[in-house]
This record gives sequence, structure tokens and C-alpha cells, in this order.
Amino acid sequence: MAKKAFPTGVENHGGSLRIWFMYQGARTRESLGVPDTPKNRKIAGELRASVCFSIKTGSFNYAAQFPGSPNLKKFGIESKDILVSELAKKWLELKKMEISNNAFGRYCSIVKNMLPRIGGDRLASSVTQEDLLFIRRDLLTGNQVLKLGHKKPVKGRTVPTVNNYMGIMSGMFQFAADSGYIPDNPFSGISPMKKSRTEPDPLTREEFTRLIDACRHQQIKNMWSLAVYTGIRHGELVALAWEDIDLKAGTMVIRRNHTLTKEFTLPKTEAGTNRVINLIKPAIDVLKSQAEMTRLGKQYQVEVVLREYGRSEVHPCTFVFNPQIVTSNGLAGHHYAVGSVNQIWETAMKRAGIRYRKAYQSRHTYACWSLTAGANPNFIAKQMGHSDAQMVYRVYGSWMEDNNQEQIVILNQKLSEFAPSMPHAVGLGVNNK
Repeated sequence: MAKKAFPTGVENHGGSLRIWFMYQGARTRESLGVPDTPKNRKIAGELRASVCFSIKTGSFNYAAQFPGSPNLKKFGIESKDILVSELAKKWLELKKMEISNNAFGRYCSIVKNMLPRIGGDRLASSVTQEDLLFIRRDLLTGNQVLKLGHKKPVKGRTVPTVNNYMGIMSGMFQFAADSGYIPDNPFSGISPMKKSRTEPDPLTREEFTRLIDACRHQQIKNMWSLAVYTGIRHGELVALAWEDIDLKAGTMVIRRNHTLTKEFTLPKTEAGTNRVINLIKPAIDVLKSQAEMTRLGKQYQVEVVLREYGRSEVHPCTFVFNPQIVTSNGLAGHHYAVGSVNQIWETAMKRAGIRYRKAYQSRHTYACWSLTAGANPNFIAKQMGHSDAQMVYRVYGSWMEDNNQEQIVILNQKLSEFAPSMPHAVGLGVNNK
């Protein structure tokens, strides 16, 4: 019978595989804890070759590659292995300095949701790609919720949400790999799942009229009219102050945003900060109507968090939309919150009997209406706070194609005014000789 072949440096030890290699001049053995099978032998041989290469190039991290190994003490190496819960705490603490409080809140929420699924009390080095693929499946289907203490099954999450969860946790484990806590990021090789592109679903002009008519206070009518006529984000809408508006020049400067964590920040993107929006006449009329209610209101000194960690500045703000003039219970603040704006939209949609869309469709409505009217995509991008027109083409590309016939009508109207008249062809015949 032929003797079983082992790759160089791989051997059977009590039915399990182990590898040996030279480290600091000594032959060193490490048990892999996997059964002796042909497939495992091949993998063990590849691992041993990788270890030897790392040692030769000076990049070998013994504690990260073999956490808990008894050989660490022999070589005077301190193990850096870490529990998943401890890793999460350390990573979030350091991440807080890089991102906004609003983003940090989302990170904390996702980590809190994922820790029970991954296992907070297990070593980070023990998390495998297989574990993560099963977790991803359970996030999509909702299968694991009963194990986590829920009494009833919960609907699975959407593909974009799951991709976001996996991406953020991948960042945490990449930090662990870069810091030497684990040999490799177990998320490596897990590609984001493909998702269907969400098409814009703008209001028709008839639906927009019904929506505005369904708003019971003039300020609410003005709020949603301005949102549709300018395409600004809702956080920018509620943070808008009269100090940012020049009705004579017909311009509005976007200087700040209000987040779900109830703080004022700079707008979402660099391109969107201090951008000047050129107001169309309906938007100017809306602001003139709103000025009668809030232009002479109280000015507040608002702290705005800057992108640089630990820095902020103060903006004087007389808010354009003030909930105090709508409610009479004395509990309203001097500006709207983003969450309450969404509720106001939903109420108006129901009252108008319009097919439901999310409030963000007010922004899509502006873009689609502008494109249909023949506006330049670069102009629209700047108005909406994008760095260039690529976002407009990517999000509204199919919409633009669907409206090709309307574009032909526009071109016929515009070009026919100065197109040179062409002579009619002379008919062929004996009389034309």
C-alpha cells in the first residue's frame, strides 16, 4: 500500500494535522486542530508556505497567526487576541474621531445589532468567513431573530441594508487585522450582493397640487413647495435661515444641515456646502409668503459642528420654518426636526389620497421636473449639491431616456426659432429643364 503523502512541513499528530517551520533558529510546531484529510493537507501545506514566506520577509506576526499558542510564551511574545466585544468597543472609540455624530450613531446601532449574531464573547480570531455568510443569510431572511430573544419572526432586511451592515463590520475586522489582533480579515472575499437600482418616483404635477392642498397650514404648504422647487435635502430644509436668503438676487445659500441626532452640521458633502441655489419664480413666491410669518422672528445663535474633529462654529439663524407658529401647545421648538418633517409628509400624502412615496421623493421630483424642462444636468447637480453630473446621470439616466420624446419637443421649439429656412426641392420634369 502506498504511503500517504504529506506536503512539506505538514504531519499527522494524533489524527489531527500540524505544521512545523523554523522560527528564530528553532524548529517550531503548531497544531491546526483539523482532521487529517486530503483537502485539509493541501490547505495546511499552503498555510505553512505562507508562514515560511512571512518569516523570510520579516512580516510574520506570531500572536496574530496563532493566538493562544503555548509557543508564544516560549518566544516571549504577548498574545494580542481580543474578544469581539472588546474589539468593537476599541474600534468605535477610535472611529468616533473620524466621522460625524450622526454617522457614529448609525455605526453604534449596527454594531449593537451584529454583536449577538457574531458572538461578543468569542475571540475575534475565531470568526470565519463561513460564520459571516450564514449571518448575512439570516439578516436577509430574518431566520436568526428567535435565537436572539425575539418572540416572533421578523421580516428580513433589504439587500442595501445588509450590504451596509457587512461593510461596516468589515471595517471593524480590517482594523483588527491591521492592528495584529487577527491574521486576516474574515470579510475579505465576501463581495456585496447585487441590488436593483431604485428608480426615482416623482410626483406628477397633479399629485403635487393635491399634496399642497392637503396641507392644512400655509407654512406646511410653503415647506413642501420649497422642497420640490429647490430639491434641497430635508436636513437642509429645516436648518434654513433667513440669513441665507437674498430674495432680491433670487438666491439661497446652503450653509448647514440638521441630523437625526438633533445637531447642526455642515451639509452632507463638500460640494453641497455653501452652494448657491438659484431660485425659480415659484420658489421666490413661496419664500415671500413665508416671510410674512417668520422673517421678523427671533434670531438664535446655533452651534454648527464642522468636519474637523472637535471644531464648531456659531451661525446666527432666524429659521425660515418655525413649528411654533403651527402649534399652540407651547412644546414646539424654534425649528423642525428631520423626523417630524417625514411625519408631516406622510400625513399630507394620506390626506391627499396619493400613492405613498417616501418624503425623499420631493428631491427626486425637483430633479425629474428640471430634466423634463430641459435643464442642463451639470446645473441640476450643482443645485442639488453633487460634485458633478455623474450622480444625476446614474440616478436619473433611465428617466432621461424615458423622456426623449419630450426633449424632441423642446428642441423643436427652441431650434425652430433660428433654424435657417431651406429651399424646397424643385420637381423634376420637362418644364424644369
